[in-house]
Amino acid sequence: MKTIEEMIQNVNEKNVDQVNWTTAWSKKYPILATYQTEVDIPKYSNQLRKLLEDLKQEYHYHELDAMLVLKDILYHEWKDKKEVVKK
Repeated sequence: MKTIEEMIQNVNEKNVDQVNWTTAWSKKYPILATYQTEVDIPKYSNQLRKLLEDLKQEYHYHELDAMLVLKDILYHEWKDKKEVVKK
């Protein structure tokens, strides 16, 4: 965990923009390399864009902050449901 925390601290915006995160994460999660041909991406993109815009307007978040908040909410929803299924 300490190594991951150090890596996060050392990443700057220039580095972040140069990394293809989909390719990097698809090594661990292969679905990230294939879903683009299976999923109706515009359908979900439109809904996500609306949620991002709502966060920006209601809470006056910048684009990146809104995305991070939405991503965190989605993660917690997934994690909470996963824990309920285990019980």
